[in-house]
Amino acid sequence: MANTVSVKVHPLVLFSIIDAYERRSEEQKRVIGTLLGNYDARNTIEIVQCFSVPHSEVEDEVAVELDYHKNMYDLHRRSFPSHLIVGWYSGGSEISETSFSIHDFYAREAKNPIHLVVDTPLRSGKLSLKAFICAPMGTPRKQTGLMFTPIPVEIHSFNPEHVAVNALMKGRFTRNRMIENAADVTLVETALQKMQNLLARVVAYVDEVLSGRIPGDPKIGRSLSKLVETVPQIPQDELETMLNGNTNDVLMVIYLSNLLKTQLMLNEKLNTLS
Repeated sequence: MANTVSVKVHPLVLFSIIDAYERRSEEQKRVIGTLLGNYDARNTIEIVQCFSVPHSEVEDEVAVELDYHKNMYDLHRRSFPSHLIVGWYSGGSEISETSFSIHDFYAREAKNPIHLVVDTPLRSGKLSLKAFICAPMGTPRKQTGLMFTPIPVEIHSFNPEHVAVNALMKGRFTRNRMIENAADVTLVETALQKMQNLLARVVAYVDEVLSGRIPGDPKIGRSLSKLVETVPQIPQDELETMLNGNTNDVLMVIYLSNLLKTQLMLNEKLNTLS
């Protein structure tokens, strides 16, 4: 089971964990919380939300506020009834002896829960994350204990999350950490330039493989073949006509929205004068 399960974590989850870690009390070494998400048919767990749970640790003893966990989950289910408890997270430290006690509680809340460990202190120089699942160890007829087994984990994002993360990344290079929203035409131009650069890299790679300067990678070749097959076979004149029509539609929508905005502002000023 542990070898077939994989985890996808959304950026919103990581932001929530970092926020909880930054707001912790000084005596707390780590923060814990509940992971919410969904399962799919391919044994992939997608974590889309989370919330922190107050707790206290003294040496090898841990106390978790279970009522707070239950109330927060009930409130969350009112807005997102499809979200299920898929495990728990810890930020600030690695797996400890008390982790098994916490995991035992979440094992009663979810079937085979996962444990997500986030390196919030940035010990490795970057925000790294690891996912584990608890597996029994021992002989076939006798279980002698449990162990945390690592499973694959990756960061996955919806389109709005991807846009937000890109905006945050751009804010790193500004003095006041603020950026202005770009116009739609500018965003389209930036996306086209990025696509053009990627296509140039692909063409350069194919040329080097065909000339024999570098060995070909079968995995990359299959990916490129699938990519080419997904491109619709449209004559160039029809494609240009379709693109020009879509561009005209977008420009018309922008013009109408600006016209409506101007009329609303003019109406507001006329009402103020009267």
